[in-house]
Amino acid sequence: MSKWATGFFALSLMSGMLHVALVKDALVTAPLIVCAASGFLFMGALIAGRKIKFDPVLR
Repeated sequence: MSKWATGFFALSLMSGMLHVALVKDALVTAPLIVCAASGFLFMGALIAGRKIKFDPVLR
């Protein structure tokens, strides 16, 4: 996993836990929106990381 993917995963996880811990009855809150956005960015970082290959031999 890339550094970007790890960062977005951590942000998504923390904001999701914040939403669950603080909100009891609201459906849409700022932490939940951040969780969804960083989740999409996490998936994008995973997909982008799979397409870029590193070639250690410079020709």
